[in-house]
Amino acid sequence: MSVLASKKCVPCRGGVPPLKGAPLQSLQKQVEGWSVIEEHHLLKTFKFPDFCTALNFVNRVGEVAEQESHHPVITLTWGKVEIKIYTHKINGLTESDFILAAKIDNLIK
Repeated sequence: MSVLASKKCVPCRGGVPPLKGAPLQSLQKQVEGWSVIEEHHLLKTFKFPDFCTALNFVNRVGEVAEQESHHPVITLTWGKVEIKIYTHKINGLTESDFILAAKIDNLIK
């Protein structure tokens, strides 16, 4: 388990600036395969052999999201799941977004 995956998401109360620059890049290095898009959100596509396997993955992501009280945008299509993560309250990225990404990655291992 990665260091990030062992942490707990912290609810954002707003008034916190989103991560930018070096701190953002440092966290990105800890979540393999996740792209940081315009310093605003994380994005990753997961591929599966069929719809049912992809749907099962989505359900497991949903369980993690509920446990962490941090909810990603999930797009499900046949054999593919795209996950977009950002902190809605500040319209940008926080450490909690990377924590959730790491926890989602652990579902594949």
